Amino acid sequence: MKREVIQIRCSIYEKKLLKKRAARAGISLSEYLRATAFKINIVERLTPEQLECYQMLVKYKNNFIRISNMFKKRDPQLAKNVEALAEEIRQHLYHFKR
Repeated sequence: MKREVIQIRCSIYEKKLLKKRAARAGISLSEYLRATAFKINIVERLTPEQLECYQMLVKYKNNFIRISNMFKKRDPQLAKNVEALAEEIRQHLYHFKR
C-alpha cells in the first residue's frame, strides 16, 4: 500500500509535459514519476497512426523478402540489395518495438 506523499515543485510546463508522457505510456502520473525515479524503462503506447506505420513497414519488409527470393537465380546482386533493404527495415522495426 502506498500511503506516503512526496511533493515536488515544477513549472506548469514541466507538469503538463510529465502528465502528457504518463498518458502516452498509459499510466498515472504517480506511477510515471516512480518509474523514472527508479530508472525503470517506460514504454509508451503506440498511437493508431504509429501502429498503422508499423504494420505498413512489416508488409514492406515481407514484400521485399519475397522480391529478393524471386531474383536470387536471375540477378544475385539485385537480390542482395533487396535483402539488405529488408534487413534495414527489420532493424527499424526492432527499434520501433522498444
